[in-house]
Amino acid sequence: MTDVIQLALIQARLDHLCRHMGWVMTRTARSPIFSQSHDFSCFATNRHGVLVSTADGIPIHTGGGGFAVRAILRDFGHSLRAGDVFLLSDPYTAGGNHLPDWVIARPVFLDDQLIGFCCNRAHQSDIGGGAAGTYNPEATEIYQEGIRLPVLRLIEGGELRDDVWRLLMLNTRTPDLLDGDLRAMLGSTLIGASRLIELASDIGLDEALEAFDEVCEHADQRFRQRIAQLPDGSWRAAEHWDDDCFGPADLNLCLELHVRGEELVVDFSGTDDQIDGFKNSGWVNTWSAVSMALASYFEPDLPRNEGTFRCVEMIAPEGSILNATPPAPMTMNTVIPAHEIVHLVWQCLSQAEPSRSLAGWGKNIFGVTAGFDGDVPYVMYHWNAAAGGGATSDRDGFNQIGHLIALGGLTLPDIEFVEQRYPVLFRRHEFRTDGGGPGRFRGGTGVDYEIDVSTSARWSFRGEGVGEPTGYGSNDGHEGAGGSIQLVRLDDLEGEPFIAPKYGLRQFGPVRMTANSPGGGGWGDPRERSREAVERDLRDGVISTQSARDDYGWSPAPPE
Repeated sequence: MTDVIQLALIQARLDHLCRHMGWVMTRTARSPIFSQSHDFSCFATNRHGVLVSTADGIPIHTGGGGFAVRAILRDFGHSLRAGDVFLLSDPYTAGGNHLPDWVIARPVFLDDQLIGFCCNRAHQSDIGGGAAGTYNPEATEIYQEGIRLPVLRLIEGGELRDDVWRLLMLNTRTPDLLDGDLRAMLGSTLIGASRLIELASDIGLDEALEAFDEVCEHADQRFRQRIAQLPDGSWRAAEHWDDDCFGPADLNLCLELHVRGEELVVDFSGTDDQIDGFKNSGWVNTWSAVSMALASYFEPDLPRNEGTFRCVEMIAPEGSILNATPPAPMTMNTVIPAHEIVHLVWQCLSQAEPSRSLAGWGKNIFGVTAGFDGDVPYVMYHWNAAAGGGATSDRDGFNQIGHLIALGGLTLPDIEFVEQRYPVLFRRHEFRTDGGGPGRFRGGTGVDYEIDVSTSARWSFRGEGVGEPTGYGSNDGHEGAGGSIQLVRLDDLEGEPFIAPKYGLRQFGPVRMTANSPGGGGWGDPRERSREAVERDLRDGVISTQSARDDYGWSPAPPE
């Protein structure tokens, strides 16, 4: 048995090699979705496909990473050898979460013995399907969402399989980007593999194999101790959808969370049946969202490997929105319903341990614009229209941050870079006034976003945050503001605007897009907010004088 200090050092080295893979990817990838926004994640497993580190990137990517590697072992475990590299994406057959997130997985050998896998899961710019940019809100089955990748051997014994490579390049609208990005993914996992071999060589092969198992056992013990601090009991929460991607609907996502000593049961029974729209979730994605919700609620020093959640049982009825069966589409699932899953877990835990309660984050509204800049195809994500985060018991919510399921792992690209790369001009990008939910700690404001797109383009709307507020308040805090998007023709700026739906595909000529992204929820009674914080918000313009008076009970200081 390795001592605790040694295990901590080994975990730190595992985490560092994952971050190192991420640095390599950021500096070598061709697409801005990676080099600017970090929409990828690197992780490592032991020889059994159990996650030993998820230190890099986005939790929704990494939490289900073990399923992907175990699919490789299931299909190719009998014939693995040094120099092999695997590729996969399919959520039904290959341990994927949604089709655009391709996993490059490299088995790592020392002295001809398998010691683990180094992996990179990255959201590709385009994978074919019915809409450029990977999000097809008109999809009613997974076949309309792009190429499905079972577990494939992409490199065999060190030799790239040209036939597979050509197949991949034929099934994308942006082959130049895909070619460069896949090579960056391969390079990042090669660096990770070299670091894993170095680690195992330093401590000895047998000792390393044992230690990689023991870091997970230690994580299991730590989390069980933490769960045991909660009172035994059951708590319930529900989230509601008013649309199914095609029109009005009445859909519910339900959770009953049970604490039983050192064990948790996360039960989604009561959630409605899967829908025709593309915001269904598969088992892997649902599990990943649950694990990130649990990890983010408790102390930040809990280990981030798969052992942490061995004491968690998840129930998600087959055929429901949260455990869909083929051929249900699910490209939206890493954002929606993953966002709702996190909210459900947080709301239940907030009942069990109110002192750590978390307010809800605004659900994002930004979509994808795809077209041609001259002869060059482009796919642009409107990252800079991202929503605000929820407040906590000791701080305000982030005024603008990427998807909840990234927990800050996604970054907003530089405006100057975006204007150089795409046929667009930014006109406005500033924090909203009165967007954040009032509270002792205020919710994140969201932003006012205005941009001119100078080419004809196909717009993919995927905005669950359009309409009613989505960032709930906590402990007497108020909800954040809802979101909206509208477009107007550049040659008729005084004309009738197009009010964007939550979901849909539309073709437009040159337009001006104006968006108000949703705000996060506030935490605590707004009247308990410090006077200094209210006056600062007034000076910064993120709250109005009326809100300061009505919500926060502010009155001007008397003249001296």
